[in-house]
Amino acid sequence: MAARRDISGDRPPSYVSKATLAKELDMSVSTVDNLVQRGILPKPIRVGGSVRWNWAQVDASLSASAAGPEADPFMQGISNVS
Repeated sequence: MAARRDISGDRPPSYVSKATLAKELDMSVSTVDNLVQRGILPKPIRVGGSVRWNWAQVDASLSASAAGPEADPFMQGISNVS
């Protein structure tokens, strides 16, 4: 099996695997799946035979979510329940 490459420098690669994304966000891969399903993180793309996330899109999605609960579709739905 090939050795895994550690992230070097001050940012991850432009396109990251689910394992790298989870590691960079300090969460489990199942949490990444959950956040993608809820629309908080963008859906991945296929690069060749690999599934990858565009780090710039992930960063933008998280920045929008940090803007407040109104940016989270789940929280928007909860606010509609009385």
